[in-house]
Amino acid sequence: MSQALYLKYRPARFDDMVGQEHVIQTLRNAIASGRLGHAYLFSGTRGSGKTTTARLLAKAFNCTESNPLQRPCNRCANCVAVNEGRFLDLIEIDAASNTGVDDVRELRDKIQFAPNEGRYKVYIIDEVHMMSNAAFNALLKTLEEPPAHAIFILATTEEYKLPATVLSRCQRHTFRRIPLTRIVERLQAICQREGVQVEPAALQIVAHHATGSLRDALSLLDQLIISPDEAVTALRAQQVLGITQHQGVQDLTEALAQQDLTSGLQIINQTVDEGADPRQFARQMTDHLRNLLLVRAGSGQVVETTSEQRAVLEAQAKQIAPAQLLHALNAFDEAARERRGSWLPQLPLEMAFVRATAGSLPAPALAQAPAISGAISGAISGAPAPQPPPAKTTAEPSPAPNVIAPLAATSTVQADPPSSAPVSPTAPSGGREIPVTLQQVYTHWNEIIQRSRRYASNLPALLEWARPLKLEGDRLTLGYKKQFALDKVSSTEMSKHLQQALQDVTGYLLHLHHTLNLQEMDSHLPEIKDDGPVAMGVLLGAKPKEVKG
Repeated sequence: MSQALYLKYRPARFDDMVGQEHVIQTLRNAIASGRLGHAYLFSGTRGSGKTTTARLLAKAFNCTESNPLQRPCNRCANCVAVNEGRFLDLIEIDAASNTGVDDVRELRDKIQFAPNEGRYKVYIIDEVHMMSNAAFNALLKTLEEPPAHAIFILATTEEYKLPATVLSRCQRHTFRRIPLTRIVERLQAICQREGVQVEPAALQIVAHHATGSLRDALSLLDQLIISPDEAVTALRAQQVLGITQHQGVQDLTEALAQQDLTSGLQIINQTVDEGADPRQFARQMTDHLRNLLLVRAGSGQVVETTSEQRAVLEAQAKQIAPAQLLHALNAFDEAARERRGSWLPQLPLEMAFVRATAGSLPAPALAQAPAISGAISGAISGAPAPQPPPAKTTAEPSPAPNVIAPLAATSTVQADPPSSAPVSPTAPSGGREIPVTLQQVYTHWNEIIQRSRRYASNLPALLEWARPLKLEGDRLTLGYKKQFALDKVSSTEMSKHLQQALQDVTGYLLHLHHTLNLQEMDSHLPEIKDDGPVAMGVLLGAKPKEVKG
């Protein structure tokens, strides 16, 4: 049976490591000077070389080469034994399978015995964050003062889950994501050694799909290679990985910039019909929109792409406002994280595009239900979207204030969304006028609640008792049904968290005013579910029917 590429080409020397020079140089200096630590912690993303570096370090500690700068030499008996997986003094422990305190006690009993072959017994504990609190506590004393012949190397992808007491006892080294260009260079070298013909564009696709993990890139390349005689093309890479051509991403972004629902939905369905994976398409859109946001913010230098693609990014970034980019980025990111197994795979993509497009329209356009719903129908039938009726020439009454007036509790549920008329810059609050309306805050209130969970886990539960009541400029008034919810959310820390969630969704910083509203707010404000039919109805300007008590 042939060996997997990531195993066959696992680095056997420090010189073979890719993209982690800052860690390798530090470890080499420690070996050369003889200043060895008793406990190391390697943290970083998957596939970045943590376990491989731990094995190289264990091999270097026990290498018998007289010149420290040449360790590991891969020639002495100890190095050969490590390479062949039969070195008794290298103990690898999978913390995901050995999480209990009994496993740590067994380790403590065995660590006192002297090494069998080398100078040091090296314990590599992989995925150490999976250990229980009791296991960590049992390990602390041994980790702090191990026997002179024992060295610990801990590896984890989630350093924040480790207790501070463990972190303080280790030399910490952070492994970074490997740059795209370095992954491509490594893949090209391996293809040459394997005698495989591959298009440079195919390697770019594989490296980009690996998201900084060289191990993932080698696994994907292994998947694409059928035989050494058959070339690996960019088209085959796209077909195997379920990736759409970048032109599809650009076309959908153009439709988003033009707020063209018909074209956008047609592009999504055509791309999925051609074999693209909807979740992968959503990831590509998320990545593309992120790049646009970086370019728009003046940080385009951090985007890894070709000169031709950079020109496209710069052109499209000028067409989309930052607030719309933020809203679209959030919508497609949620679609990318949608669970598998949907009976209609492209539905999350379609919902994301509709939300991204409609969420950026001004409030009067949101009320144009015939135009938007007609565009959706046109995307299915191919018919052009109906045009909105011409504006009336007769004088209209003065717009209602941008306020949700509290209603007395009755047997009728008043579910009309709040008025979205703009507020004059000279509003009583003195707030700065911004292109965000109460209608939009109201429509996306459930999304704001869910977003707040990123900043405070208990904030969504508190916000269930709150509703947006009034928006004057950039000053948002929230009404609360319960006093305890008002007291909690109005605190300085919670208000900052809520402001951040509002800014993530709307794209603007809103100043908050909290007030107690003793009316039964749930009796006149409908429950908004961001992925439900009520939200879509409100988004399209529909009004739920009255429900008789």
